[in-house]
Amino acid sequence: MILHIKNMVCPRCIETVRSVLEEQGFKVLSIKLGEVETDPAPSEIQTLQLSEALTSKGFELLQDKKSQTLEQIKAAIIQWVHYSEEHPVQNLNLSEYLVREIGADYSSLSHLFSASEEVTIEKFAILQKIERVKELLSYGELTTSEIAFKTGYSSAAHLSAQFKKETGMTPGDFKKLKDKDRRSLDSIG
Repeated sequence: MILHIKNMVCPRCIETVRSVLEEQGFKVLSIKLGEVETDPAPSEIQTLQLSEALTSKGFELLQDKKSQTLEQIKAAIIQWVHYSEEHPVQNLNLSEYLVREIGADYSSLSHLFSASEEVTIEKFAILQKIERVKELLSYGELTTSEIAFKTGYSSAAHLSAQFKKETGMTPGDFKKLKDKDRRSLDSIG
């Protein structure tokens, strides 16, 4: 049985969800951001217990199709932006990637996302990329050109222009900040 879980945004989230499921007596067959395949399928009572256990850890068990699809879109974008080095996907453009990952046409995914969220898929992806850039800038290990390459920007100038448009400062200004304003991935959008 495939379960859809909201707020799975990082490898630690995956391990936390795996632990919750195993504590509840489920065998995890596969797990990725936002989605878990379990054996056996949970009963109604087990679903309630699992939902409570996940909620206590900051997650939400999604049961309606619309919410599941929205979470699949978000998880796929987070995967595409933040973890593409582990699973190379940047050779695909975002719309091709979403179609491949979710198995629905891009137009319907885009319409659903825009109607349900306060941003478009493209804007959500940009905001995720900006957070990734902030993370890499915070480490201080890469140049802006290296970060641009690593995050799929065509140039350092393009990265800098988009970063300034979204944050009001240049990447260099952000590097100089003592208290760098970073957001959790599940709060972006």
